[in-house]
Amino acid sequence: MTHQLTAEFLFDDLTPAERERLVRVEAILPMLRAQAETADAAGRFYEPHRETMAQAGLLGLVVPEAYGGLGGNLRDLAAATFAMGTACPSTALAYFFHCSTSSRGLLALDAIAEGRFKEEEIPIVHRFAENVLHRMGTKRQLLGNFASETAKSSQSAVFISTEAESVAGGWRLNGVKSFGCNTGVADAYLVAAKRKEYDTAEGLAMFFVPRDAPGVKERPQWDALGMRATASHGIILEDVFVPDTEALAIPGAFVTLMQTSRGSLMGNQPAIAAIYLGAAKQAYDYALATTLQMKFQDTGRPIATSPFHQELIGKMTLELETARLWLRRQIDLETCQPPIAAKNEVVQHWRLAKGAISECAFTVAQLALKMTGTSGTANSGVVARMLRDIAMSLVMAFPAERGRLEAAKSITDGAESKSFTVASP
Repeated sequence: MTHQLTAEFLFDDLTPAERERLVRVEAILPMLRAQAETADAAGRFYEPHRETMAQAGLLGLVVPEAYGGLGGNLRDLAAATFAMGTACPSTALAYFFHCSTSSRGLLALDAIAEGRFKEEEIPIVHRFAENVLHRMGTKRQLLGNFASETAKSSQSAVFISTEAESVAGGWRLNGVKSFGCNTGVADAYLVAAKRKEYDTAEGLAMFFVPRDAPGVKERPQWDALGMRATASHGIILEDVFVPDTEALAIPGAFVTLMQTSRGSLMGNQPAIAAIYLGAAKQAYDYALATTLQMKFQDTGRPIATSPFHQELIGKMTLELETARLWLRRQIDLETCQPPIAAKNEVVQHWRLAKGAISECAFTVAQLALKMTGTSGTANSGVVARMLRDIAMSLVMAFPAERGRLEAAKSITDGAESKSFTVASP
């Protein structure tokens, strides 16, 4: 009988190939867990993890083997981030944002295969796609993926004001990216910006910016509630030059990639929710183990057997299973072949699933705190840390209330919310 992997809580139907890839993840969990408390307290990404993941081949987990990767897909990524989430949610989040970059290469290749680009555009798109995938697979680079900005719009989830101006041999970038994991530790940042002459999403483009390129500065560190060790403080771009060979600036290309995706934005979104499910599972396991070991002095029975604790355990189990079912369904919708739902249905489900998973996971952590009492409130302890980390899911991307609203609009009006808007020139 094979050893059960942490990821098998989420997927009890792993294929042999998936299991082989996830054995690599399982092998690094002790190293992630050993540094989780220290990294959280310091509020800094633990940089040796970069080499740990690279040596395990995990920086190319979802990159095709032809580009030096392991050939995994969304199932592998969600399983990996879930497992990492049980050990160190911060590292799992930083890893997710690295892996999310792969979609810019994979979707570009898919869009070419589907005939979505003009003949003269194909070589440029293909070159960019291979650049993305070789960086992650063959070169084992750690990447940052920067879209979010401080400026917000009432019309979309992400508002892009960072500008790219065409200059001789390339592009000049100016703007501020307020959030993006791996700030200061990634080898390069993949930056979304709008071409200066455009005022619609057609002008969105992507650029590879080296970490130490002239004009790149880190924003100040921030003292976050949770997910503290993600290096997510963002960057400032001041007249940063990017050569044409490191850009995909064809008008409409960014939108085409989003249209090619089977899910929301450019795909992979369920894997971020998997992190919070992993953190909730760790809080659950810790609280249960702790209260089973603690005994009532008068009866000798485990504290977990009291009616109060039994009620909490039942509620925690219900919430954990609810989150797992929402996540599994979303991943099935985005990965099964042939597809079983239209894209608008997949996105609609995600609007509901993201909030449901986040709120269920947070409830589990809250109940774990009640289970362990005041001893569980130590800020460096497992329960308090998981509670703080999961709290970030309540506001990350969009809160549950907004997701339900957008899903309802889609159901009643057939309306789909915009993912990106840009500033007017």
